[in-house]
Amino acid sequence: MTRPRRSLLFMPGSNARALEKARTLPADGIILDLEDAVAPDAKAMARDQIAAAVAARGFGKREVLIRINALDTPWWIDDVTMAGKARPDGILVPKISSVADLAAIANRLSDINADMSIRVWAMIETSRAVLDADKLAAASRDSEIRLAGFVFGPNDISRETRIRMQPGRAAMIPMITHCILATRAHGLEILDGPYSDIANIDGFAAECAQGRDLGFDGKTLIHPSHIEACNAIFTPPAEEVAQARKILAAFELPENASRGAIQLDGRMVERLHAEMAKRTIAIADAIAAMGH
Repeated sequence: MTRPRRSLLFMPGSNARALEKARTLPADGIILDLEDAVAPDAKAMARDQIAAAVAARGFGKREVLIRINALDTPWWIDDVTMAGKARPDGILVPKISSVADLAAIANRLSDINADMSIRVWAMIETSRAVLDADKLAAASRDSEIRLAGFVFGPNDISRETRIRMQPGRAAMIPMITHCILATRAHGLEILDGPYSDIANIDGFAAECAQGRDLGFDGKTLIHPSHIEACNAIFTPPAEEVAQARKILAAFELPENASRGAIQLDGRMVERLHAEMAKRTIAIADAIAAMGH
């Protein structure tokens, strides 16, 4: 099933009002957060609130992920245990740096017989994770690992590497591209990290457009005010969808059934364009089905 992931919004698990509001926001997905947004003394309370919120359902067609605490903290085992029992769509794991980290999550989920429908998303936030992106993505060949994709975390990478976060992210593009190539080589998804300057809507829109053009499937967000612009930028334009439908229809004509390339409106179109067109249409149809 093709699932739109234009916008995934972080919501703090310690804020009951935010958890309730998450059910009404037009984001494609909600990330119920136990990590950065939750103070150490509120972790247990946030865990209970998230468990109750997920059990209550009511998120509609929105994808629901739970971000747990990192594996070097005392909280992660309780977080994974709760998430495995609550059955969200996925678990987002911060600061994944090795296949052993992914295996630790998988083993815990296996120990509690967590439903195999629960997917794992790895946050790429360290130098080691970027360098070993292909190894991490390749781990998805083992179905027990449950890996669905990456979330690129520019702020933590910047802190660790001392590469500055500048408008346009020029210094980060080689790392971003490296991670995108790793996910595509193994058939995974990848989401861009959040934009921190909440009030700078123009800067946010520019980074969304850049992320889309670099090949991200969508963007993680830290404020509801960013959802509308993010959805618009990651939605295939109507003319692109219309052209995609035209390409598929042309290849489906009996006289083109065995052709690898055809002429359409004076341009050469190859089978690979038909495959790209299929994805464009699938995403457009899935977005329409979201109803927002």
